[in-house]
Amino acid sequence: MHKKNTASRSVLLIYTGGTIGMIENPETGALESFNFDHLLNYVPELKRFNYTIEIYQFNPPIDSSDMEPSDWAKLVEIISDNYDHFDGFVILHGTDTMSYTASALSFMLENLGKPVILTGSQLPIGMLRTDGKENLITAIEIAAAANPDGTPVVSEVCILFENSLMRGNRTTKVNAENFNAFRSYNFPILAHAGVHIKYETHLLRKPDLSRPMKPHYLLDANVVIFTLFPGIREEAVSAIFNAPGLRAVVMKTFGSGNAPQKEWLIRLLKEATKKNIIVINITQCLIGAVEMERYKTGHQLLSAGVISGYDSTPESAITKLMFLLAHGLPVDDIRKRMNSNIAGEITKE
Repeated sequence: MHKKNTASRSVLLIYTGGTIGMIENPETGALESFNFDHLLNYVPELKRFNYTIEIYQFNPPIDSSDMEPSDWAKLVEIISDNYDHFDGFVILHGTDTMSYTASALSFMLENLGKPVILTGSQLPIGMLRTDGKENLITAIEIAAAANPDGTPVVSEVCILFENSLMRGNRTTKVNAENFNAFRSYNFPILAHAGVHIKYETHLLRKPDLSRPMKPHYLLDANVVIFTLFPGIREEAVSAIFNAPGLRAVVMKTFGSGNAPQKEWLIRLLKEATKKNIIVINITQCLIGAVEMERYKTGHQLLSAGVISGYDSTPESAITKLMFLLAHGLPVDDIRKRMNSNIAGEITKE
């Protein structure tokens, strides 16, 4: 990568894969990846920016459903290696696992002092009605945006989609058909892109600029998510808790954190806690938080050693566990940190 041109803001565009970078094969009709070196041919509007824009392309591109923790580590390495040379970073990513990647990066890029904006599209950038062009242009503008003193307006990992800038670790993909594919149900939108980009500056994270950004590369994928439902069988839950190497479970419960009052369920949870398997309770509801003190069923879970996930998304809870488990921390320390707000991922009263 070349050092930035000090006469203008600079953005590193990282293409991992996904629909935004596809073009339609005129013979087969199939969608295929195109070479992002030809990006300006498809988005000539980028030439009107007075920015230095450089491109890093995954080779081969990754379908987001194939995204792995090792790919998150690669993204951290790219950002870390180029951190001093660019004012901001835009990651082009498939929508299916974008919220997982955004959540993971929010923990892996400790004390991030620059914008890392993930975006993509529901239609390929070569199509006439694509949402990719606007998403890309707006993401680059946000990644380059600076305050009067030269500091970045945004200094966190975000997703930009359909005119909304959202904290990455608060997002979930909710729509496979429409352009407004993502929602941030439990935290307000950070910026709205209309005629102007209106930032909600009081909501944006403020890094300690006296400290350097600290990249982390280790993740432990010995985790699982499972969802409670009426009629769930003991054999199925037992198989989950006895999976070889399992270190943590995200349990999606009913309402404000409630579970069936089954003797076997409480017994399995207590046994898991004794084996130092961490169990995090998050709600199946899209809006709201776990409050285990509210009902008797929640109290039972607390007594079994289950930890509240507050209003965490599943994507955030699972990647936060992967991150903490990989760093050799004592189990009690991990449990405390899961109850702490590390990167704006949970709301604690």
